[in-house]
Amino acid sequence: MFLSDIDIKKGVKNGSIVIKPFKEKQLQMASYDVTLGNEFQVTDRHSTTAIDPANKLFPKTRTIKVKDGEAFILHPGESVLGKQKEFIGVDHEHLILLSGKSSLARAGLVVHNTAMLFNPGHHFFPTFELVNTNNVPLILRPGMEVAQLMFARLTSKTSKGYETHGRYDKKNSTHFVPKRKPAAKKKKK
Repeated sequence: MFLSDIDIKKGVKNGSIVIKPFKEKQLQMASYDVTLGNEFQVTDRHSTTAIDPANKLFPKTRTIKVKDGEAFILHPGESVLGKQKEFIGVDHEHLILLSGKSSLARAGLVVHNTAMLFNPGHHFFPTFELVNTNNVPLILRPGMEVAQLMFARLTSKTSKGYETHGRYDKKNSTHFVPKRKPAAKKKKK
């Protein structure tokens, strides 16, 4: 079941939903608008011959930091990773879905290719998978609203948490890392 604005606000107040900073003006009827951060990860096309994830061959990338008020130009057909400004998370009874904004999609901006689900127990600064599908450059600016989050309540609490099974956490958002191995259970004496 998706949460309404009233329930999202309650979740932030009781701690089951984390949005930092939380701004009332970004709260919609059944979603919360999130903004683009200042960091972009771009593929170095001249030194990346190919990407082969099955063989753990990832692109060589570089980070570009854009100051507030300045522009990042996303060229046609280009795919880059961009950080979200808000820190978010949910408890083990909720999950988060990411969706683009239709006004920006009409201009050619895609904010996620497949990574739209944020698991229960996950707390982090999400990474957008930004793609320009238009035939002219798009200007992106830190702080602009580029996506929205929808929150859903699960039918029951999860049996395991993202904290122990997930790949990324609040301290590690390196874009290309191997999947974390579940921690071994301690034997009882």
